[in-house]
Amino acid sequence: MLSVRNLSKSFSGPRSKTVLRDISFELAAGDYVAVMGESGIGKSTLLNLIAGLDRPDSGQVLLDGEDLCALGDDALTLFRRKHMGFVFQAFHILPYLSVAQNVALPLALNGMRNKPMRRRVGALLDSVKLGERGESMPHELSGGEMQRVAIARALVHKPRLVFADEPTGNL
Repeated sequence: MLSVRNLSKSFSGPRSKTVLRDISFELAAGDYVAVMGESGIGKSTLLNLIAGLDRPDSGQVLLDGEDLCALGDDALTLFRRKHMGFVFQAFHILPYLSVAQNVALPLALNGMRNKPMRRRVGALLDSVKLGERGESMPHELSGGEMQRVAIARALVHKPRLVFADEPTGNL
């Protein structure tokens, strides 16, 4: 399903640094992987490269044979929207949308109709123990509740691949 081949990334500047060099691995459907290590060694960079949020200096990222590094920005955005879910360290919850609207966002962007969207969002909110908080606004939530909203949003469209950067940091 996911194949990473010879992925490398460097950052230039006054203190240029090679963060990743020739990283290769494969993951099958259903695999779970935890990337662990000290702060600053490239864990988030690796996730960003695999997810197509950043471009590598060299190498390939293939998801079911599709080379994400070869896609243009627009095609990559559509690919991520359809096939990937994200749980970021900083949540990226939109403050002007309710909890349910934040969770529904990937479905709305993919054109799902309202009735099935509401059912799926309700089921996901129930699964993360936020079923009664759908109409709440983000500023009314604790850090742990915001983290669970981010997890529900990442899973709501049943992505093929989920990226979670410190997903339990506030739980």
